[in-house]
Amino acid sequence: MKSSADKFFDVFKNKPYLMPKLSNQAVTDIKLLQGNWNCEGSFRLWHIVIDGGKTESLKEMLEKVDDTNRTLVYKVVGGEILDAYKTWKSILNVMPMGEGSLVKWTLEFEKQNENIPDPVKYADFLTAWSKNVDAYLLSA
Repeated sequence: MKSSADKFFDVFKNKPYLMPKLSNQAVTDIKLLQGNWNCEGSFRLWHIVIDGGKTESLKEMLEKVDDTNRTLVYKVVGGEILDAYKTWKSILNVMPMGEGSLVKWTLEFEKQNENIPDPVKYADFLTAWSKNVDAYLLSA
């Protein structure tokens, strides 16, 4: 990404409520259900656009915040994604790289059964979302 690691991490950690504005192609709505936006144990309800325009909702808990390593761990606790996967965690790590940053998403999941496809559509969503946020931050 061309945005600085600090700037990119800050928006994901402290300003997720701006995501429908920063990346309306990927996130249509987000609501804080419990806690604060940037604290461990907070719950949020996301409405995301995946797989060429399909909207899904998911409830997640911000499980871990590591400011030193610019890492956030999200645990999905509800939504359509759990129809296919028994467990799901998305781990965001943002590392400085030159004037920009390297953004790494790690997906930890367990399929409901062996017939469930690999979560390519969710990986594609995370990539598009990150690129949209980066583009917005560069234009701001």
